[in-house]
Amino acid sequence: MAERSLAGATSALDAGHWRGILFMLLGTALFTFNDALGKWMVASVAVGQLLFIRSTAALAVLLPMVHRAGWRQVFVLEQPGRHAVRLALIVAEVACFYLAVRHLPLADVMAVYQATPLIVTVLAIPLLGETVGWRRGIAVAVGFGGVLLVLQPQAGVFTAPALIALAGSFAYALMMIATRKLRSTGALSLIVYHTLAVGAAGLLTLPWGWSPVGVLDIAYLALIGVVATLAHMSMNQALRLAPAAVVVPYTYTSLLWAILLGWLFFADLPTVPMLAGAGIIVASGLFVLHRERLAKPT
Repeated sequence: MAERSLAGATSALDAGHWRGILFMLLGTALFTFNDALGKWMVASVAVGQLLFIRSTAALAVLLPMVHRAGWRQVFVLEQPGRHAVRLALIVAEVACFYLAVRHLPLADVMAVYQATPLIVTVLAIPLLGETVGWRRGIAVAVGFGGVLLVLQPQAGVFTAPALIALAGSFAYALMMIATRKLRSTGALSLIVYHTLAVGAAGLLTLPWGWSPVGVLDIAYLALIGVVATLAHMSMNQALRLAPAAVVVPYTYTSLLWAILLGWLFFADLPTVPMLAGAGIIVASGLFVLHRERLAKPT
């Protein structure tokens, strides 16, 4: 009887892990589709305009959830200063991403963003007091070599879009570190404030960047917000069903989606250096995740 109960518990755990992996795969695919749609739209509308309309649509999806959870539960936050820093980093990261994909292939920008775990590993040393062994240090250095392969700096100088993509990746890494300090905050609160901050930033830019749009354009921009919200929910569900160490590696599938969508919608064919660099970044990131999991006490 005891053995049967243990087997049943193990089976349930494995099933939970598989469900978590499926939700992470879904969330990653949705985010990449969202990014591809955003790249398409920023060719004809201002970035701030995109951010405002997509955030308005996302809030329409989130408000019923906020009502069910309780307004005070969602909006009353501890450590408001840290939340303000996190929100500023989110706005910077989102703006950098859309500015970068306006000029660079989607897969190239996504490959640079895959270096975020490597940047987090480096920044966690001074900001969180974490230590990094020599194996992870070498993996991080190799991973940054992959970033150089993807961006192909000419004569040692990065183009402006490449620098913007790197800045966005660093802002994203800093945001992840800031979020580590806010573990007591509920996932819904984080998403709602994220959406409000991005929408407010977009609203402030409207007097200097509004392009005439039709009903169909507004629908596409709203779809970006809805899809991003669904992606957030899928990833949150994945992390509830399985440990981060199990599901996070599957976020690297975004590169495959980015290459496919870039080819289908923008006729962007990946170059050999881009593919090689992306492979190096992913391999380095997976090795760092593996070493971090081993370093954590059980």
